[in-house]
Amino acid sequence: MISNWIDLKDKVIIVTGGSMGIGSRIAENLIVNGARVVIADLASTDKFVNNDNVLFVECNVTKKADVEKMVNVVVEKYGKIDGLVNNAGVNRARLLVDYYNGDKRHELSEEDFDFMVNVNQKGVFLCTQAVARVMIPQRNGVIINISSEAGMEGSKGQSVYSATKGAVNSFTLSWAKELGQFNIRVVGVAPGINEPTPMGNLKHVEDLAYTRGIKASNVSGDYAKVIPLGRVGKLDEIADLVSYLNSEHSSYITGTIMNITGGKSRG
Repeated sequence: MISNWIDLKDKVIIVTGGSMGIGSRIAENLIVNGARVVIADLASTDKFVNNDNVLFVECNVTKKADVEKMVNVVVEKYGKIDGLVNNAGVNRARLLVDYYNGDKRHELSEEDFDFMVNVNQKGVFLCTQAVARVMIPQRNGVIINISSEAGMEGSKGQSVYSATKGAVNSFTLSWAKELGQFNIRVVGVAPGINEPTPMGNLKHVEDLAYTRGIKASNVSGDYAKVIPLGRVGKLDEIADLVSYLNSEHSSYITGTIMNITGGKSRG
């Protein structure tokens, strides 16, 4: 149960991909703590209907015109942007080459590559650039990039996904250096294995299991073997971290990637 625990009153924060999964939980956490949240997504959600502190803006983060329109809508309504959470992301589990059965369905295609790079990497670039144009004159703002442990460690069957998250980490470190002079903080949040989300649907689990040479039914739930804390992460734990990073309590944190993995350190 999410409860108010940190003061984000009247902060205007954009959450891309905020209609479901981690993004939805992040949005809910921010709202409970007083923020005005803009959900920028392709699909709306009934979760926040009739909530005066939520604005839904349909936005394809891979399209510059969509992103710029979304940012303009936010500025026209609220007059400022205090935070951006680059959460929108996609994943397809594929091998570089299917050395098990030579099945092209389980190998990376150019379409797979473009799909993941466009959303996970180009989308972060477009959204951050558009929001930074607003934050620089304000001389204030927080940009949080949702990355992944896979972007730091690599992951079998998830090479392109890992590469896009590695790029997001590099964006984070570089933009923190560029934007710090304007009192804009840029921080990465890198989750590990978490509670199920739409990205972790059955098809994805089956595809990922295949790349590891096992059946989905044989995937172990004994996380003590790979996670020192012995359990998966909770979406609320990720959301709490994002709320903290958007608050004044984290005013000296920038240019770093914060792992939230229960101690897991291998792909």
